[in-house]
Amino acid sequence: MDQDKSDIVNRQDIDVLMEKFYEKMMVAPFIGYIFTHYANVDLEKHLPVISDFWVTVLFQNPVYKRGPEAMNVHLDLHKVIPFRKQHFTRWLYLFHSTIDEMFEGETATKAKTRSQSIARLIQERIGTLPDCREM
Repeated sequence: MDQDKSDIVNRQDIDVLMEKFYEKMMVAPFIGYIFTHYANVDLEKHLPVISDFWVTVLFQNPVYKRGPEAMNVHLDLHKVIPFRKQHFTRWLYLFHSTIDEMFEGETATKAKTRSQSIARLIQERIGTLPDCREM
């Protein structure tokens, strides 16, 4: 384990991770325009919500209050600007590399694993991957 890195241990760690990740994401070639030109993400509003999501996912602390309708945001956006497999690959690369730059440990690994599951679920829902239940 890198002596300069610790694991993700609390909400503050997630807040810093999300800030750094979205800082990269918003300007990233091939994907940033989706967030800036189509989704019109307002980071001031979005970052606390997405941090709530990750606190819920990683620490089983149910602070994220949105339900299944949150998936509809992605499905609706896909109708406007179709997501491709490469978009998910880039999103995962940026997410994982941001984690790796800042953290190391069990929860950091869990965040990467969960992000892969989330990407797969969204891809299944929008039809860029076959539904694993149909395989």
